[in-house]
Amino acid sequence: MNDTPARLLRLLSLLQTPREWPGSELAERLGVTDRTVRRDIDRLRELGYPVTATLGAAGGYRLAAGTAMPPLLVEDDEAVAIAVGLRAAAGSAVAGIEEASVRALAKVEQVLPAKLRRRVRVLAVALTPHTADGPTADPEVLATLAATVTNRERVRFAYRDEAGGETRRNTEPVGLVPARRRWYLVGYDLDRAGWRVYRVDRIDRPQPTAARFSPRALPAADAAAYVAGRRTDWGTPSFRLRVTVHTSADRVTGRLSESPGDVVAIDPDTCRIDARRDDAPEWLAHRLLALGADFEVHEPPELIAHLRAIADRAERAINPRQGPMI
Repeated sequence: MNDTPARLLRLLSLLQTPREWPGSELAERLGVTDRTVRRDIDRLRELGYPVTATLGAAGGYRLAAGTAMPPLLVEDDEAVAIAVGLRAAAGSAVAGIEEASVRALAKVEQVLPAKLRRRVRVLAVALTPHTADGPTADPEVLATLAATVTNRERVRFAYRDEAGGETRRNTEPVGLVPARRRWYLVGYDLDRAGWRVYRVDRIDRPQPTAARFSPRALPAADAAAYVAGRRTDWGTPSFRLRVTVHTSADRVTGRLSESPGDVVAIDPDTCRIDARRDDAPEWLAHRLLALGADFEVHEPPELIAHLRAIADRAERAINPRQGPMI
């Protein structure tokens, strides 16, 4: 590759892949000598690209983070993926990201070749992303949590329940999962000695603790499977809970189950709870009544019987019998 500008662009494209590149491998990819690679690296540094070098058998060149974002080089399929992703992000559940996504999309589409711009527009017509219509996650909170997941670092944060009550959590985070237009954090709650799913829009003031941890065995294939309710530690549950509730799925999720996979929307005003549970029927009955919405219990029969007992007690409370009970 004798064309120096074209070679520098190709070298920059290789370095933007997050890995160490031995000089000999770069020379082979570019069809030049090791000495030419070193000169080209110096040219990139003069242009403001922070290329670092490490010595040793496992060393090589890497493009590091600098003080400003330099121009990026992407392949055709990567450019299409970025543009489609930005279109989807414009309707995401991350607070404040919509406008930034639209601005970034305009810049990307401006420089796309005509054939790629057509591919993006065809995909945009075919794909109809959901728009966020509920609480949104703070992007700074998401970024902080993502860093603790990547670094395997314990994190403390304030967590609000639906009523606004706040508790402090000390958690070993293992994954962030987008589901049902919400973001969820999966982690092991150290104070409660158990796995939990947290809604990110209810997390405040996350603070990494710098305490590293070795991941525990998650009782699911991965964090997404855990959020979806596909757990591997159920064993033989006491019963299966199936209830139709006449309210939105978002209102139910987190009040009867931490897993959004247990609650399926039938329409905007109706949802179905379908889960394996081992809770006391008395507790479930009171939680269902606390929803403040009509519902029908399909199973288990123990829950139906307990609701009948509550109904009889309520009837006696408003229509007391005259005279002594016999």
